[in-house]
Amino acid sequence: MKILIGDDHRLFREGLRRVIEQIQTDARFEECGTFDEVLRQCGEQTDLDLILLDLDMPGWPGFSGIDAIVGRRPGVPVVIVSASEAHGDVRGAIDHGASGFIPKSSSVKVMMGAVNLVMSGGIYVPPGALTGLTDPLGRRSVTDPADRMVGQGLTHRQSQVLDCMRQGKSNKQIAYELGLSEGTVKIHVTAIFKSLGVKNRTQAVIAATQST
Repeated sequence: MKILIGDDHRLFREGLRRVIEQIQTDARFEECGTFDEVLRQCGEQTDLDLILLDLDMPGWPGFSGIDAIVGRRPGVPVVIVSASEAHGDVRGAIDHGASGFIPKSSSVKVMMGAVNLVMSGGIYVPPGALTGLTDPLGRRSVTDPADRMVGQGLTHRQSQVLDCMRQGKSNKQIAYELGLSEGTVKIHVTAIFKSLGVKNRTQAVIAATQST
């Protein structure tokens, strides 16, 4: 397994290596300290299995940078590992093709679980990004009027997405029908799996049917 780490802090890159080595003892690493170096490595390294990327490295052009990386290495999951925990950053990253968003404040256990999930084909986002944010006073802030809790531990929006999944619709079709971005649909699908305790769409539909 070959992993590219893009972060301008050498100490943090070393920390990430040690976390991943607990999952993949034979992992090989390439490291970059600037966004331009990341792009260059993406062009040169044709055997990458995972890209871990900071949002605030020198040369970072914004979320279009994720598009550029995905374009150079399609099929290779890109995971953002950032000091930011802003809801907009999480959704922006997923919307532009990232397969995960791990806050740097996460525990080693959470980071290991998140990387495992992404390498298994899933999408990881911090729990707060699934249903809303918490303001400094600790109150839940709902950014989407449809993101209010209903049955089965799901928000109304997630229930709508689940209904579409029952009809066999793809993420792209669901996004069009509900007026959402495809990345936002992916976040909701991940939240549905988590709430229902399942690992795929078929299991989610079965679990939802059994509970109604």
